[in-house]
Amino acid sequence: MVDLLGRADELELIDALLTGRSSIGPGVLLRGDAGAGKTALLDVAASRAEASEMWVLRATGARFEAGIDYSALHQLISPLSDRLDRLAGHHRDVLAQILGLIPGSSSDRLVLATAVLALLRAAAAERPMLVLIDDVPWIDRESATILGFCVRRIGSGAIRLLVAARTATGGIFDQVGLPERHVGPLAQQPAAALLDTRHPGLASQVRRRLLAESAGIPLALEELPASLTDRQRRGQDRLPAFLPLNKRLRASFADQLRPLPAPTRELLLLIALEADAGLATIRAAASGCMVLDDLAPAIASNLVRVTTNVVAVCYPLLRSAIAQLSSEGQRRAAHLALAAALTEDPSRRAFHLAAAAIEPDEAVARTLEDAALVSWQHGALSGAATQALGRAAVSDQLHVASTSAVVAALVRAGELSPHPADRCRRLVEAAFLASMTGQFDDVPRLLAAAGQAPDSPTGLVFAVTAYLLTAVEGDVDAANQLLARALDYVGDAPRTNDWDAYGILFTLLLVGVYGARPKPWELLNAAMERFAPETVAPFQQCYDAFVDPAHTADTVREGLARSFAALPTDAAPWQVLPLAYAAIAVDALSDYRYLVRRMVEHERDDGAITMVVAGLLLLCLDSYHRGEWNEAEELAREGLDLAAAHGYHLLEGQHRVHLAYIAAGRGHVQLAKTLDEITTWAAPRRVGMTQECAGHTRALVALGQGDYEAAYAHALRVNPADAPNLGVPGRWTLLDLVEAAVRTGRTDEARTHVAAAWQAGIDRISTHTALITTGAAALAADDEHAGPLFEAALALPEADRWPFEQARIQLAYGQRLRRTRDTTRARLHLRAALDTLDRLGAQPWATRAHNELRATGTIHVTGPDTSVALTAQEGQIATMAATGLTNKQIGQQLHLSHRTVGGHLHRIFPKLGITSRAALRDALESGTSRRS
Repeated sequence: MVDLLGRADELELIDALLTGRSSIGPGVLLRGDAGAGKTALLDVAASRAEASEMWVLRATGARFEAGIDYSALHQLISPLSDRLDRLAGHHRDVLAQILGLIPGSSSDRLVLATAVLALLRAAAAERPMLVLIDDVPWIDRESATILGFCVRRIGSGAIRLLVAARTATGGIFDQVGLPERHVGPLAQQPAAALLDTRHPGLASQVRRRLLAESAGIPLALEELPASLTDRQRRGQDRLPAFLPLNKRLRASFADQLRPLPAPTRELLLLIALEADAGLATIRAAASGCMVLDDLAPAIASNLVRVTTNVVAVCYPLLRSAIAQLSSEGQRRAAHLALAAALTEDPSRRAFHLAAAAIEPDEAVARTLEDAALVSWQHGALSGAATQALGRAAVSDQLHVASTSAVVAALVRAGELSPHPADRCRRLVEAAFLASMTGQFDDVPRLLAAAGQAPDSPTGLVFAVTAYLLTAVEGDVDAANQLLARALDYVGDAPRTNDWDAYGILFTLLLVGVYGARPKPWELLNAAMERFAPETVAPFQQCYDAFVDPAHTADTVREGLARSFAALPTDAAPWQVLPLAYAAIAVDALSDYRYLVRRMVEHERDDGAITMVVAGLLLLCLDSYHRGEWNEAEELAREGLDLAAAHGYHLLEGQHRVHLAYIAAGRGHVQLAKTLDEITTWAAPRRVGMTQECAGHTRALVALGQGDYEAAYAHALRVNPADAPNLGVPGRWTLLDLVEAAVRTGRTDEARTHVAAAWQAGIDRISTHTALITTGAAALAADDEHAGPLFEAALALPEADRWPFEQARIQLAYGQRLRRTRDTTRARLHLRAALDTLDRLGAQPWATRAHNELRATGTIHVTGPDTSVALTAQEGQIATMAATGLTNKQIGQQLHLSHRTVGGHLHRIFPKLGITSRAALRDALESGTSRRS
């Protein structure tokens, strides 16, 4: 049975109408905007009626037939032509004439109307009938009059009537008193479901844009994606400000716009090009015409609305239709008129002048470049400004209020530059921002178009190339060399805010963070001396947070509090992201994640994609450490999709590693082991951060499996004892390293690692690192000193902000207490650990906590019950062996020799009625054993 998404109420109405259960009578007028799905509802009604063996008669109005008398009536009654002979002679003849079966024409409309009514009633006497009339405005007047006559007289018999008309259109059916049902846009969820069903696989930012522009109109949801290129659908190419409309969509809007008076259409073009324009601006651009009077037809047709002196179109796509249905000359004239009206707003005026310009103009180019620089530094361009970009082709325009619009502004400024040096500089600036927005295919083209000039910005050219090498190729060493050359062109005198500063400093920041070695940081430190203090402030905080966090963390946190508080609501991504990197390095991002999230939401659709991908990575890290692992996984997957779609291979690798790290914590070993491809890519490029994260993940996998030898080897590579790793993620591996060392009998080495961490001051960085360091010290300590250290770790302020580490320390403390026979206190810590680990989904550690809790004699512990007399220790060993652990691995966890474990298993097997380890799991799960 045919069904429609999001139309349950309308379909229920149709079913009631067809079965005669409708409380509003035998007929309904469906009214809605173009593309709302009225015809689809009629199609469903026809399908259901035919399935019920009803007559289905249908007439659809068409513009080209609107002037042909009785054309719609001919269409409606043709299926009943073989039943004319059942009518009275005069009725038969008049209908035969209408159908062209006999010569002549009827001039008596009353006779014709009664004949049609008689025919419908005769057919309905055989079986029920559904009459469908679509596109009422284009039904010819003679047919409409006859049908209106019939509608008033069909009564409540076997004839049902369903009529569809657009909003704000009149006609005969408005006069006959049919009850109306409004067919509005789809709600958000069914609209998304329709888009996903018709066009699966759209990039997330493209999907969001199409949903917003479609505004729930089903026709737009079905047709818009087909008008985009494959690269646009995948998110690899930016979407234009005015989305392209195919023939069907253009025709739909043209039907609404064409009947409007010429002055109204001219005003609509001004409104389309100056989004959410003030009424005063439109009035000035329209040369003082009677704006409200001329807009009245558009307001009556539900095309525009005027609220608080602001004029706006009612549907986003209408702007695209207005622009695309106008000529280039009309658009240029409208831009010039708007520029003349915006004398008090130089930036917006410049954008309209740029859109209208047909030859180079340095004044316009300079104003456009200045506006782009301000927008880039302090937030995106105004909506109206971005609408004006692009001179000849509307499809060249970019999405409103986006970083990509700044690229378009700079490109346009370059095109309007009469002097080669200015053109070169502006196109290089555009290339730099294009690399930030994922427009990698455009970068070589823009650099080539820039060419060479005596005063060309060579430093920025090197920075752009270095950024591509870093983000796309992951070649941090080559990028570092290029950035050193870029600084040679900057000079030694401090510079004010400019493109060179941000290009060089931000790329150096990425090289430093992901290269994870001193040389790039040294170059960043030297670079900061070349630029103005206000420019370098966030980069200085990053430098301090990553290079010497043990001594600067408190100062960095204080600076971050001031810097984040000073950010404007529309802060540019370049202002937010360096601060976010500094915050993650001192474990402070949780306090500011809402600002990073706001930046991500603002930029994700056609904005600074590199900032979005990096922002999602930092949010993922913070969510993981806060214990929100599901959220962390969602963020990592979103970032991975964007990175892969745009070719950001460096950050793609990082997102993959973090997904593997989350999987390792959950015990999903196979998923966590998908690291070989990543490290194979990262190792020859010396991407230190990715390699360290992969090593940390491998250590966690091994810990979860109880393979402490492998865990120690992996963790040691990340955090060697002779050079404690204060960086990210090195400092986070200390707990893993010490636990693995203790479990493998390397107690002296464990204490050496702890001593080195204390001496390096890792504990001073944050409560997170203090928890890790103190917990590691407790693990490595002897029984006399361990208790106070465990207590000190768990008593740290805000220790519960880091639930995974906290729970692991509680687990280790509980194990120590149980071993020293302090079972009451052991149960408290083991229960707390188990609750947290279960919530996180950290299955390997939760299983250990469960087993330890059972070993304390606790009865109410979820897990396999037994019906045979196993001791507490036997039950624990049986459960661990059933998970696949070897005797040696079980012994390491329980501090027993492997021979002792083997002896226990030798006694367990007969009790459970089995002969091998392979049968342990089934025996335990079947509940055939009972712990004594």
